[in-house]
Amino acid sequence: MDKAIIEKANKWLNSNIDQDARDEITRMLEDPDKTELVDSFYKDLEFGTGGLRGIIGIGSSRMNKYTVGAATQGLANYLNACYPDQEVSVAIAHDSRIKSDFFAETTASIFSANGIKVYFFKELRPTPELSFAIRYFGCQSGVVLTASHNPKEYNGYKAYWNDGAQMVPPHDVNVIKEVGKITDFEMINFNRDESRIVYIGEEVDNAYLNKISELVLSPERLEMEES
Repeated sequence: MDKAIIEKANKWLNSNIDQDARDEITRMLEDPDKTELVDSFYKDLEFGTGGLRGIIGIGSSRMNKYTVGAATQGLANYLNACYPDQEVSVAIAHDSRIKSDFFAETTASIFSANGIKVYFFKELRPTPELSFAIRYFGCQSGVVLTASHNPKEYNGYKAYWNDGAQMVPPHDVNVIKEVGKITDFEMINFNRDESRIVYIGEEVDNAYLNKISELVLSPERLEMEES
């Protein structure tokens, strides 16, 4: 058994995590079969150019409140550094994946706790509408919680810049660096500021659909389908 894995699991166990997470790590440490423990802690879930993607569960290599939290705190820090003299805003959406709604709420909490205004789709929305919402509201960034084509045990966290597209240099590399600086859960601000969260829906839906209608190459076909 790799001692580094045991040490990492114990570091999580002794950090500021909730009781359910602590119980889950204790169970894995006490289980004679260490397969699950190894799978959960053998590496850190890396924030790449597109964001995060991994199996849902507790541990450093999994998608959970704390890995999503570290990614969001790093992104929040970068946004506040990039726009020090203006109100920063983001849009957040999620799909129907397991825990997508929970991860979206967690993301909203951290952004708001860091003084960032959040435009939040309370119900599930497609990724293209998230990109549209970023531009519609003039946001500096956005996040959608989705694992795309991956199996049901996965989820993902995709980060976007102010043009509604996934991040490109230098922002992608700079955000990765900021996320890497989050070495302790105490560095993540989970203290939700509800006053900074704006719930969105039908207004954006209509604007999004109207814009799509304007871009249709064969409007006569669209009219036929609507009739």
